[in-house]
Amino acid sequence: MSAVCADGRLSAMECGEKSSVLRSSGGGEGSLDRLLPSISTSLSPRKRTTSQCKSEPPLLRTSKRTIYTAGRPPWYNEHGTQSKEAFVIGLCGGSASGKTTVARKIIEALDVPWVVLLSMDSFYKVLTAEQQLLAANNDYNFDHPDAFDFSLLVHTLRKLKQGKSVKIPVYDFNTHGRQKEWKTVYGASVIIFEGIMSFADKELLKLLDMKIFVDTDSDIRLVRRLRRDITERGRDIEGVIKQYNKFVKPAFEQYIEPTMRLADIVVPRGGGNMVAIDLIVQHVHSQLEERELSVRAALASAHQAQPLPQTLSVLESTPQVRGMHTIIRNKETSRDEFIFYSKRLMRLLIERARSFLPSQVHIVQTPQGEDYEGRTFHGKRITGVSILRAGETMEPALRAVCKDVRIGKILIQTNQDTGEPELHYLRLPKDISEDHVILMDCTVSTGAAAMMAIRVLLDHDAQEDKILLVSLLMAEMGVHSVAYAFPQVKIITTAVDKKVNDLFHIIPGIGNFGDRYFGTDAPPDWSDDDMDEPSC
Repeated sequence: MSAVCADGRLSAMECGEKSSVLRSSGGGEGSLDRLLPSISTSLSPRKRTTSQCKSEPPLLRTSKRTIYTAGRPPWYNEHGTQSKEAFVIGLCGGSASGKTTVARKIIEALDVPWVVLLSMDSFYKVLTAEQQLLAANNDYNFDHPDAFDFSLLVHTLRKLKQGKSVKIPVYDFNTHGRQKEWKTVYGASVIIFEGIMSFADKELLKLLDMKIFVDTDSDIRLVRRLRRDITERGRDIEGVIKQYNKFVKPAFEQYIEPTMRLADIVVPRGGGNMVAIDLIVQHVHSQLEERELSVRAALASAHQAQPLPQTLSVLESTPQVRGMHTIIRNKETSRDEFIFYSKRLMRLLIERARSFLPSQVHIVQTPQGEDYEGRTFHGKRITGVSILRAGETMEPALRAVCKDVRIGKILIQTNQDTGEPELHYLRLPKDISEDHVILMDCTVSTGAAAMMAIRVLLDHDAQEDKILLVSLLMAEMGVHSVAYAFPQVKIITTAVDKKVNDLFHIIPGIGNFGDRYFGTDAPPDWSDDDMDEPSC
């Protein structure tokens, strides 16, 4: 099972790695093809699939990974702040007691997406040259609390519990050092943390919502350790037995076994004890149900009948802009004309957004040898992030206006049972903490999708005052929702319509932008928030 890749792409479960994340989407470039319908270049309409097939479970299986197609529901309230933390399960037990097996059994029985499996093995300290020599002779104690970087571990687990994006070190047991590339993990509803010293630190214990001790006979643990260290870590049998007798067994008796009294549940026999695992899963399910949120309904009743915020900028309604709106709002407009005039509006919109980015005086010399006092962008970088699928149509306009802009993508879909937005796919460029981010969403009605996307950006350390939300058309409700939750985000649009009907359609509106642009047929319950339904 692998974590989010270094560039921010989501990965799904793969066998063989401990520190990992089980997600609601696949990883790498190919995951987008699995989640989104292909974009046809033909102008003829094609049938759009409905969301969530009832006959199939919400997952895809390949030879290497399991991909959950169910999304992550809101983890924040209508104020935009996190209102629920991830539920953290701590798994402790002796070396080779079956902690990872129990963790995987819990994950399988939970049958929910967005579960992170975090291993304490990732947080071994980097050995000095002297310690490297000791380790080579099996004379270094890896089973002592001092062998772990508890400061980094607590910091990482706390951030992950708070819903933030974190980087996880990758420890190499052959070299006894950390690999250069760390793994990025983000978006946990449930965190399963396992390790021999999971209960050994007071600050670490405070982060655990449920503590489980896996109790396995010492002879079984020794046999498992022999098999693992010889086959997986390239060690000889004499060295493994020497290390076990000198370090592993005494450490278990001194540091690990006494912490059994701290456990809420003790699981004898490890992963084979399905009775205990079923009880654990029932408790976790009840905790998750208590933490469920309803954001969209709150947005529909909040912050209305107020003046439009000062953070809103609406493109001047010139005859040219008004004429283009007349064309794209007309239900009789052909698809090719809809695309053409939408692109023209997008270019004007991006140019308008560009004017809000910081600039500074810059003097250049003209071909005539004279100085010209102009202006240039004053910032680290510009990153564009599109909310799929309709927001992706604005990327060409952004690239035409902002040279060498970096592009990220977020897929947010509506859960047809709850009506809530759900995060399905995420790919962001590395390190956006200092970037000015232009978030693109073609239409915004309640603001539910835009709020989720902004929350994702903030969780990846983007600065709120450096985020610009651009949209061709917004409803007043969506403007108020975004501005109230994120008062420092600049909102730029070409028009604001006053009403949203009971189906969350903007009135008078533009119809379903994605379907009109791509030539698909909208389902009867579509929403103007650009949250497209998954194919089944």
